[in-house]
Amino acid sequence: MKILITGANGQLGSELISVLKNKSSEIGSIDKLYCKCDIIATDSNALDISSEQNIACVFEKLQPDIVINCAAFTNVDACETNLELAMKVNAMGASYLAKACKNINAKLVHISTDYVFSGNSSVPYCEWDICAPCGIYGKSKLLGEKYVRAQADNFFIIRTSWLYGYNGNNFVKTILSLAKEKEQIKVVNDQVGTPTNTNDLAYHILKIACTENYGIYHCSGNGTQASWFDFASLIVKYAGLNCQVEPCSTQEISRSAKRPKYSMLDNLMLRCTVGDEMRPWQEALWSYINRLKTEDKL
Repeated sequence: MKILITGANGQLGSELISVLKNKSSEIGSIDKLYCKCDIIATDSNALDISSEQNIACVFEKLQPDIVINCAAFTNVDACETNLELAMKVNAMGASYLAKACKNINAKLVHISTDYVFSGNSSVPYCEWDICAPCGIYGKSKLLGEKYVRAQADNFFIIRTSWLYGYNGNNFVKTILSLAKEKEQIKVVNDQVGTPTNTNDLAYHILKIACTENYGIYHCSGNGTQASWFDFASLIVKYAGLNCQVEPCSTQEISRSAKRPKYSMLDNLMLRCTVGDEMRPWQEALWSYINRLKTEDKL
């Protein structure tokens, strides 16, 4: 079995490679079907997903069985001023991958986001809920989802939220860095959701991908809802840093793009199919911080 991963140098892509090579995650072992798989790790230099010709050439040569699309233009603020790039990567890239997968009868796992929703709900979003993104990033990702659904035969769309991993930059690493330098930091308290550890997500992606339960899934950390302030406070506490985290409103932070106020995702289809083993986000964060300490990266 050949597994092609786009965006392999990013947070999620690199974690998928690690889990595949180790044959296990922090949650548990992955399916034995992956034991002898060939991993084809691609970045934008090896595979430009905004180029239909490039994708067609690579797929014809390599003939992957499963394609996991982790490549995306994820700078939410930059998407507001780089509309064409956001659409080329997040929308057309998904379209080209979907058509290429159909041509070789490969499975496509497409990673999406909580940003496809408006953020105006007060209850966790289920997979069937109406999407109404409030910014260019969410709109481009939603269009990518629509292309996948229309053009691929064997696809999984997996939406996640507040992702952090061991490779690359993320909110946890930013807070750790700031907390080491400053006595006090301010973090918004009026946007809520649940953080997601890439290790947990990678495990579930592989759990889903070896099935034929095609469709849309939500896969985010379990547990009670948290604001970014709550998240930051626990990061500082778990790391044992002497820094005061203070709440502030979104209006106090100048950002180009509007953020969803409510990003809770209900992992309903996981529970209905392969099972939801996502850890409570607090537990997954504790594991993450402890691993950073063990590896002297804190």
